[in-house]
Amino acid sequence: MATYQNIFTQVQVKGPPEMGVPMPAGEDIRIPYTGYNYWLGKIGQAQFGPIYLGTLGVISLVFGTLGFLIIGFNFWDQAGWSPQVFMREFFWLSLNPPGPEYGFSPFVPLKEGGWWIWAGFCLTVGILAWWARTYRRAQALGMGMHIPWAFASAIWLYLVLGFIRPMLLGQWSEAVPFGIFSHLDWTNNFSLIYGNLFYNPFHALSIVFLYGSAVLFAMHGATILALGRYGGEREIEQITDRGTAAERGALFWRWTMGFNATFESIHRWAWWFAVLTTLTGGIGILLTGTVVDNWYLWAQEHYYAPETSNYDPSDAIAGSTGQ
Repeated sequence: MATYQNIFTQVQVKGPPEMGVPMPAGEDIRIPYTGYNYWLGKIGQAQFGPIYLGTLGVISLVFGTLGFLIIGFNFWDQAGWSPQVFMREFFWLSLNPPGPEYGFSPFVPLKEGGWWIWAGFCLTVGILAWWARTYRRAQALGMGMHIPWAFASAIWLYLVLGFIRPMLLGQWSEAVPFGIFSHLDWTNNFSLIYGNLFYNPFHALSIVFLYGSAVLFAMHGATILALGRYGGEREIEQITDRGTAAERGALFWRWTMGFNATFESIHRWAWWFAVLTTLTGGIGILLTGTVVDNWYLWAQEHYYAPETSNYDPSDAIAGSTGQ
């Protein structure tokens, strides 16, 4: 007998498009076009659209596109306007911030970091407009503000890396370049210059929340899929009127690890873990170079790292030779 397994959606409902809740007169400026995609339906809802754009949406798309194009055309210029070189060298291409000789001045020659400032400005305007858009849309639909405030946590880390910390240190050169490998190199050099970022306790917290949120989301997603045959995906109903899906999920985790989250509290756990990833990460980056110059020495002073001041390499050599 066939059983219903929904690791991939096998039943795709296709009916009249869902247009959402009605909006007040004068505010209903959604783009009404809708459609269905079979392959999207394999992993989620097959319908796409309608789309609400609005003023903030237009601002966000325009400035985001401008920032993207500035970075892209600079990459293309570095590749000598050759499509082959651009594709081959893409991961090594980089748009770098101004050098330390320019300090934190906004007036920098375009070829010496000015393009980086303009790209960062456009991207930041686009991101902030999109944040305001999420806030306004949630407000209009009578939703809680969990989405915009979670997004604000990610924006906090972005601003710390590209604006707030360079401003406090007085030079754009401390900011992150736009590029794939150059971004990785910046991260590596940042850790080396400031005494190993792994000894930064806020970085440690950020990693805990990063891995923790991945585990929580994976556990929750797996549980809901496993309970799909009992209606586990109808989580709101299971929160307010606990049924067999919620009971079985709770029993499984009590059997497996001794306790369980509820259908509501697992979302609070996951939300906080995700938000605290970028929040603590931003704090750790902000303190680096402004409050703490060397995290390894700081960790030694606070009994966080091993003391090596009295270490003599000859002792290890003598010990290994039995002398």
